[in-house]
Amino acid sequence: MFFQRGTQFPCEVIVNDPEVERLHRRVTHSSLTATAVTRKGLGITKLEASNRRSAQTEDYHPLPPGSEAHWEVVERILFIYAKLNPGQSYVQGMNEIIGPIYYTFANDPNIAFRENAEADCFWCFISLMGEIRDFFIRTLDDSESGIGAMMERLMSNLRHHDHQLWNRLRTQELRPQFFSFRWLTLLLSQEFDLPDVIRVWDSLFADANRFQLPDPSLHSNDGIAKRCYAAERFWLQYENSAALPSGGCPGTAQQSH
Repeated sequence: MFFQRGTQFPCEVIVNDPEVERLHRRVTHSSLTATAVTRKGLGITKLEASNRRSAQTEDYHPLPPGSEAHWEVVERILFIYAKLNPGQSYVQGMNEIIGPIYYTFANDPNIAFRENAEADCFWCFISLMGEIRDFFIRTLDDSESGIGAMMERLMSNLRHHDHQLWNRLRTQELRPQFFSFRWLTLLLSQEFDLPDVIRVWDSLFADANRFQLPDPSLHSNDGIAKRCYAAERFWLQYENSAALPSGGCPGTAQQSH
């Protein structure tokens, strides 16, 4: 696994100084217990507890002196972030956010960029968390920017665009907390393989309104949806053209100069 391998550019100050205590020796690892809801037919609903620490987690062991694993670099970034943000600290799931970012920088074909993967990853992670940090603050769950409000807007959009699916989820009592909580907080990083996650994120981060789900109740039936659909078809038709026609976008008046 990539994160268990040694990095090509370990932090020399840490790995070569015997007086510096490695972070993995200072941090206490704990095991989390999760509770799953199971239901068989019309029988009684049961809660089953399970230990979330797996054998794969145990494989994250430190490398010999003089070397450093990729997971140690990520651990250091998260540790520094927690120290710089004591009001939020580290919350479970942040490691899933930073993973694809670090992987991308650490595998850059340019060796100079790979050498600075830790610093670049740190600042990109800081920037991204600045946009989604409210998702990881429990006291803000019910605020307008919190994860609770985001899940409500997601379900409102689903009800507006696919009422049949929304009704199916409602009748089966599949609350958004059961599935969309992880989708939104971890940005789908747990739903796809890493190459697919990077591709999804590439499109997500290119959108200026990436974390703003619209409220469908605020839109009226004044033809805006039809005009947007027409514009979308127009751009799809000419996206590979060298030049666009001079007639202007469909559904809009041509501006005079």
